Amino acid sequence: MSRPSTSSTATTHAKPAARRSALPARLSPGMACDTAFRIIARRHLDAVLAQHDGTCRGDPDALHQIRVALTHLRTAIRFFSPMVDDALRPNVWAELKWLNGQLGMVRDLDVAIERVVAESGDELAVIAELQHWDEKRAESHRLLSRALQSARYRRLVEQTSTWIDSGPWSTRRSKEAIRLRRRTLADHAMERLTEWETTLLKKARKLRKLDAEKRHKVRLLNKRMTYSIESLQDLFAEETLTKQKSILKQLRKAQRSLGQLNDDARGQALAASLNGAGIEAGNRFLNRKRKKKLLRTAAAAYRKLDKAKPFRSSDLTPNSEPEV
Repeated sequence: MSRPSTSSTATTHAKPAARRSALPARLSPGMACDTAFRIIARRHLDAVLAQHDGTCRGDPDALHQIRVALTHLRTAIRFFSPMVDDALRPNVWAELKWLNGQLGMVRDLDVAIERVVAESGDELAVIAELQHWDEKRAESHRLLSRALQSARYRRLVEQTSTWIDSGPWSTRRSKEAIRLRRRTLADHAMERLTEWETTLLKKARKLRKLDAEKRHKVRLLNKRMTYSIESLQDLFAEETLTKQKSILKQLRKAQRSLGQLNDDARGQALAASLNGAGIEAGNRFLNRKRKKKLLRTAAAAYRKLDKAKPFRSSDLTPNSEPEV
């Protein structure tokens, strides 16, 4: 279970007042990329820390929120690559990936248990099956709670916070490094979003022919695009919010369908690891009709996204002066 002193220690380490310089509250198109990265990354790291205690206590909603915040943070690092690709980034990335793996097992079990409960009713056989699921969930949560209260987690928080504020990426003196840091957020965002959208739509056109692994990669591209647009919410002018919401609507629709397909694959794999649960536990996640429907929904969302006008610099709130 959670130990308050551990949590508060991690939170304190993540916010050393002496090192944290004041930043603007909101993003703006003319803002320099180094400032924008710090704002976005800090927001998401703080969101991870905010869900620490609830996740340690076993709250499924807190677990979901901490995973979302962590994925947002990892997406921000990708979004601002190569600006932040310094000597420390691989280690920061590896530790964030480790944390995501710790969280992922319990979250996958929560989703699988919800599915079993929703489709089963009060059958005695299902009640017995749920006991196996609950036992595995309890075991996995004990391991997660231990990881979240470990010295490794505290080092991760401290290292990531320090790297965001003042990592080697922020002081490199080459002309290219300086150019990338000083580039306006609007220019970088439009280039990145266009690049990612082009790649996503190209792969999505073959969605029905992809195997589970390649389909999962499309899902990850979709998630990066969605989370990046959400992180850039401050930039969109009132008159372009409708366009932004329309694009997000299609991305989220595809994301839900691909996510459910991924949950089915994970649920089937987890069921195979349950002691004494039987073949039926795995078969619960095999449904060809459901798979066909989900793929059809995702494909339709991508067709609509393909027809939508891409983002342009004019979609952003005007700001004539670069900000640093």
